[in-house]
Amino acid sequence: MAETVTEVLAELAELEDPKMRAVNEKHGDDHGVNLGKLRAIAKRLKTQQELALELWATGDTAARLLALLICRPKAFAREELDGMLRDARTPKVHDWLVNYVVKKNAHAEELRVAWFTDPDPVVASAGWALTTERVAKKPEGLDLVGLLDIIEKEMKHAPDRLQWAMNHCLAQIGIEHAEHRPRALDIGERLEVLKDYPTPPNCTSPFAPAWITEMVRRQG
Repeated sequence: MAETVTEVLAELAELEDPKMRAVNEKHGDDHGVNLGKLRAIAKRLKTQQELALELWATGDTAARLLALLICRPKAFAREELDGMLRDARTPKVHDWLVNYVVKKNAHAEELRVAWFTDPDPVVASAGWALTTERVAKKPEGLDLVGLLDIIEKEMKHAPDRLQWAMNHCLAQIGIEHAEHRPRALDIGERLEVLKDYPTPPNCTSPFAPAWITEMVRRQG
């Protein structure tokens, strides 16, 4: 028998861990559900577009994360995805929406172009995330020099989420495109964005010059 949205919300409520919520809230995510357990529920429910839409409509962060795991990414119209992104104000929901849904949708490129110049920095960060994906996988037609110009001019003082997305794009250009690597390294060194970001041992720093150098080294 298909589970109702009420039953699923009750199950998520039982998984709520106050300590995990406290940790997540430091990163702007207002939920306390273990993501491994959330994925296990998604695996059991499988793809259910109608239930996904109902879960999304609750506005609850854990419910929305689950919705993104059980939805059908190709089923959304462009306007739906645009509305969902503007309504997705927590970082994890925003991140999963872009990576798990928008990237698999036929309107991804149109949305990338539209969001890239959006005045809302959170929306613009999604445009940059989609651009970074193209830098790595389908750079044909992208103006990489133009992207570096924008990053050089705007990244230092961009709001956090947008700055992070721009920095990822800078690193990806440096990693994937040897002809632009010297300039990418130079921009990173001069702007010093995320230079002092706390990085655990054995993890790569998000500071672009360190990131680029390490990934190029691994490529051998």
